[in-house]
This record gives sequence, structure tokens and C-alpha cells, in this order.
Amino acid sequence: MLQVWKKPTKRRENQVNMANNRQSAHQLDYMEEDGEDEADSVAEMQGEAQNDDTQDVNLDEYDMLTKVTDTSASQARNGKDIQGIPWDRLNITREDYRRTRILQYQNYENVPASGETVDKQCTPIEKGGEYYEFFYNTRLVKPTILHFQLRNLVWATSKHDVYLISNYSILHWSALLHRLSEVLNFSGHVVPTEKHPGNLLEGFTQTQISTMAVKDSFMVAGGFQGEIVCKRLNKPGVSFCARTTYEDNAITNAVEIYESISGGLNFMASNNDCGIREYNVEKYELINQFQFSWPVNHTSVSPDRRLLAVVGDDLEGLLVDAHNGKTVASVVGHKDYSFATAWHPEGHIFATGNQDKTCRVWDVRDLSKSLAVLKGNMGAVRSLRFSSDGQFLVVAEPADFVHVYDTKANYSKQQEIDFFGEISGVSLSPDDESLFIGVWDRTYASLLQYNRRHKYGYLDSFM
Repeated sequence: MLQVWKKPTKRRENQVNMANNRQSAHQLDYMEEDGEDEADSVAEMQGEAQNDDTQDVNLDEYDMLTKVTDTSASQARNGKDIQGIPWDRLNITREDYRRTRILQYQNYENVPASGETVDKQCTPIEKGGEYYEFFYNTRLVKPTILHFQLRNLVWATSKHDVYLISNYSILHWSALLHRLSEVLNFSGHVVPTEKHPGNLLEGFTQTQISTMAVKDSFMVAGGFQGEIVCKRLNKPGVSFCARTTYEDNAITNAVEIYESISGGLNFMASNNDCGIREYNVEKYELINQFQFSWPVNHTSVSPDRRLLAVVGDDLEGLLVDAHNGKTVASVVGHKDYSFATAWHPEGHIFATGNQDKTCRVWDVRDLSKSLAVLKGNMGAVRSLRFSSDGQFLVVAEPADFVHVYDTKANYSKQQEIDFFGEISGVSLSPDDESLFIGVWDRTYASLLQYNRRHKYGYLDSFM
């Protein structure tokens, strides 16, 4: 975690200066490195939660510097760090820490050096875009991550309502009321209260949630053992529990909720058993199941519901017929495994995110080359979101950086959102007015909110 240091007195200044270089390097170990063993990550996060409840902090200085405080837009304009990090009391500047962090961050790769082989293909990017502005950071919210590669754990259903994972709980944050409430707790026994064919009435115990999605008033969560748990947010209890597979390698990597052609809701689960499964929400029927030759990490449905963008533990991505599962085309260019996909709302453009540190943008009308190759700063592209109006593409790295690209500028201009911490997920509100970023850190875990900039500004209190 980010170490808290007193500024040295003059008596100690020489001693501290001698140790600064060595200690600064240790400060970079303030959280999990991307790619750390999954079981160790789970155990360590659970241990952190227990320690936070029982540990007595004897250092008044440390307690003062790490006291939970939120940050508003007006405070940030007056010089407060958006995460509340007291840089003036640390022995390293933010700029120096940022440089060292970029140099020392270890990106996880399945293909060695995959992130170093694509530089010549990358699209020239102009930084400095100002599309979203910082609005609020709450440290009452403590997002967590159970699997280092799966980062779709934050979902906004309005510009005021956000759902996210924190340890064994799915929580709701009201950005309007600044109120946190628990929606569902998986630490005990979760059982369905409705009867549907295929519903496991015995439910699940101590489900470890690997991924989730929320749309309108419907939520679906996926687990490490292939579990699927569905809940309607406007009704008490759980509606549906199912296990997609009983294979050992069963983790649910991603879920997506979308409107079907008929107007009802469907959801699709991508699993490590090389399968994707499509369910009808009205009756929770399994209506499609497609198998592939590699674990499927993410799937998204085109706006016309005809195609699926499918990526996984393979260098190539696939475009698949959504009705019969047959491969329509492959997309070639990434150098490692992919974990994210997203469709532009107009229907011809989609994006893929990869461990080679790039997001590639494709046009289904010509897949011979990428429209754009967007390179990150530190790590894999773990999460992608197009805005509902199609103007922006949000690209999240595993830590520290979220990029917002202007699609109307052919992805050549971006806003770079810079902070410190592992990213549990990113989500745009349906009206694109708010962008939420979940940050996991042992000390500075929080939920960041950015609001869309408009030509006419208003007082923060009225936003």
C-alpha cells in the first residue's frame, strides 16, 4: 500500500535522504501486482478485511493521514488530491511516484513480451481531451477484486445509482444521497425464492463472485464455480440460481444483459469451460449454448442482435452468428489473450481489449486491419465501454489509468484519467452523464465519479 511517512526534521534529514531511494521503491508495493496468484489474492483480501476490523493503529500521524475522507470537486479545485492522498506529508512527490510506478508495474502476460511488440502499429494519440470532469470520490465505498483478470465489477443504472462488489457483498451506492446499502450477501446461504425450470432450489453457500452485470432493475452475478445468481432489484429475494457447468475449470468470466429482438431481457454468460450460454430473463430458460476451442473470457452482442464478439484464451477474436454459433470471421492482430469487448451503438464498430496493453477497434465491413490500435500506459486492457451516444470509448487498464477516446476524432484524441489503485470496473450511466471507476487499494479504496463536461457549467451542488 502507499506508505505514510512524516516529513523529516532537520536532525533526521540526512539519514532520511540516504534511505529515500531504497524506501521509495518499496512504496510501489502498496497493492497486488497484476497477475498475482488468484488464491493468494482472495486470501489476502479476506485477510485485509479481517485485519481492518481488529487492528489497533497506535500512530496518531498514520491515523490522521489515512482517515477516511471524501473529496468533492470544489475541494479538488482548491488543491486537495482527488483520492485524499497527503502528498505534502510523504517523502515522494506525486510526479516521482507516478514515474516509478509506470516503470515498475508488472503487467501479466500469457505470451511473454506481448506488450512490447505492438508499438509500431499504435495509433498516434493526442492527449488533453476534457470530456469528463472530476465530481466526487467516496471512500465509504470499498470495491474489491477476487480475480485479477476479471474487472467488470462496477455498474451504473443511472447517474446517481451504482452497483459494485465489496468482498462477499453486492452493494448499492446512491451518489445523490451519499448512502451505501447492501443488495445481496454471498457469505452465507443464498437460495432462490421463485420456481423456474433449472432453478437450483438448494442455492449456493459462500459464493465467490467473479463478475456481475446490472441493467435497469435486473442483476446477474457469476461465480468461481460456474454459478449464476439472478435478482430483480425491485423485488425481495433471489429469483434464479444455476450452475452453468460442473467442470473443474468452471469460472464465470463475464456476463452481459441486453434487450432481445422481441424486446425482453436476455443475458449471456462466458465461461472458462469454453462455452457461452444465453438465457431468457422472463422464464430463465437456457435458449442457446455455443462451445469453442478455448476458454471464453468475454462476449458482447451487436446492437442488431445478429453477431457476437467473442474473445478468450487465444490470440484471435471471433465474430459469431448469434443464432447458430457459427464463426463468421476472425479478427487478427492482438499478441496475447483478450478479456474485453464492446460494440459501438451504431452497430458496425466494435472494440477488443488485450493483455498486450492495447485496445483494437474494428469495422465489421472490413476486418483486414484495425481501425485503431490504442496503447495503454502500464497494463492489459481489462474493461471497455462505448458511450450510449457513441461519442466516446472508455478503456480501463488494470490499474491507475482510464482513457476516454473521442470516436468522432477517429480515436486520435483522448482524455487520460490518472489515479492510483487497481481498477475493479468502470461504468457509464445510461445517459452518459456520469462515469464511475471502482478503485481497490488497501488504504485508499474508493469509488471515483466523473461527470460529463458541458459548454455551460453549473454549481456542483446542482449537478
